[in-house]
Amino acid sequence: MRTIAIIQARMLSTRLPGKIMKQVVNKPLLEYQINQLRRAKTIDQLVIATTTNAAEQPIIDLCTRLSVDYFRGPEEDVLSRYYEAACHYGAETVVRLTSDCPLLDPAVVDEAVSEFLSNPEAYDYVSNTLERTYPRGYDVEVFSMKVLEQAYKHAAQPAEREHVTPYLYQHPELFRLGQVKQVNDFSSYRITVDTKEDFELIARLITALSGKGTEQFTLDAVVSILQEHPEWASINAHIEQKNTNIIRESQ
Repeated sequence: MRTIAIIQARMLSTRLPGKIMKQVVNKPLLEYQINQLRRAKTIDQLVIATTTNAAEQPIIDLCTRLSVDYFRGPEEDVLSRYYEAACHYGAETVVRLTSDCPLLDPAVVDEAVSEFLSNPEAYDYVSNTLERTYPRGYDVEVFSMKVLEQAYKHAAQPAEREHVTPYLYQHPELFRLGQVKQVNDFSSYRITVDTKEDFELIARLITALSGKGTEQFTLDAVVSILQEHPEWASINAHIEQKNTNIIRESQ
């Protein structure tokens, strides 16, 4: 099964415009995420799905510099953008990721993908978000090209088109849903970038981890830093997620 991870990304986020290209230790956040995901063992290809808006040129330039494949599609109908990108690159299994997760651990991605691929008769969709045990910022969804096509053809509500997967997980009578959980519940941590407070925390984490001489940022290493500095988690603890239980694009 050809497994393609698609990161949806755009520059014109409403809360913190241009956030994915903000730099920490001389690298934009999107580059950190790309470097993380290149270590995932279950992914055959990584694609950045951005929009046709001229404002996305910094994303295109980064993809060109890093030799990362990209696709440009509709800005508002993100489901169509995903479907068209998956078709263009010949995906059989799709991993949906968002660009506001620069520290996403490739091992977390591999766990979700492995669960999906090892149980082909059991699942149409697997995620680690239906019941959260991972921090926000470690969201992974995995599904077949077949069910993505079903969503593309039948999802009619604006939220279903904007957020890509609600049509799947909100219809358990149609689709077989799987859940990945971990023993330790770290769901109280917010390690995503949607606001200036989020960026402050991410910048502290990357700086601290880079100071330890590594660019392989594991979830365990991130949690260890937060446990060393418990006050850091309060920087963005008050931020409310825009759409509970929906993996969003940068908004």
